Amino acid sequence: MEQQSALRCGVAFALISNGQKADDPEMRQYPQLGERGREFFVRTTARLMDDGGFGRDTVARLVLREVKAFEDNEELLGDVMPACTLLLDASGV
Repeated sequence: MEQQSALRCGVAFALISNGQKADDPEMRQYPQLGERGREFFVRTTARLMDDGGFGRDTVARLVLREVKAFEDNEELLGDVMPACTLLLDASGV
């Protein structure tokens, strides 16, 4: 559950960070994530491989599954961000 939540947040941060970098107006409503968001994503996926024993292909499939969940539900990003922001702050990234 913890790894799944971290992965969902990592993907959310990556989507927002990429959107902010591309100057997507919808992404302006979120805090600037920049390098912090990308670093959280990298650390989360690395932890899945190291601690979870998942290979790169498995992690890539898990990431794509999360991306699809965000694409299928436009409200999901806004729904997860309050908890994800707390998780990011707690992570020390």
